Amino acid sequence: MNQALDSFRLRGQHSRTGGTVAAAAFVIDQAHKYWMINIYEVGARGRQALTPFLDLVYLINPGVSYSLFEMKGATGQAILSLFALAVSFGIAIWMTRTNSRFTAISLGLVMGGALANALDRPLLGGVADFFSLHAFGFYWYVFNLADVAIVAGVAGLLYESLVGNRKQAVDAP
Repeated sequence: MNQALDSFRLRGQHSRTGGTVAAAAFVIDQAHKYWMINIYEVGARGRQALTPFLDLVYLINPGVSYSLFEMKGATGQAILSLFALAVSFGIAIWMTRTNSRFTAISLGLVMGGALANALDRPLLGGVADFFSLHAFGFYWYVFNLADVAIVAGVAGLLYESLVGNRKQAVDAP
């Protein structure tokens, strides 16, 4: 019984860490978007070159990555927001069951980014994106800080699943 309680406390500690990371990613992204749109007024400035490979732009993406599954209108944005909420709920459950702090942090990054982008949809009619990567005439996708958090979280999960499992196999009796 005490072992089960200790295990639950350990997992609860990780889920709090992941929840804190999710909240931080959400707040940082939303504060950045507010600043970019309302204070810096990126939309009125047009495309601005920051480096030879990175521009600032203002784009509302009504779909998901690369504007896939583009859904214009309130109903479409509500569907995409509800999907992000459902995924975040699943991530929260996963977070409570992990015994890895690294996994909880990675999940928190994904959840915080997903929730931040989900909030944009009813407020802005899509996700606000600002950073455009390009090189040698090729333009990749335009992204925001929530997207950076999601990609970092997914990279962490991939790392944990590949390297973490290998370490567990080596440490196993």
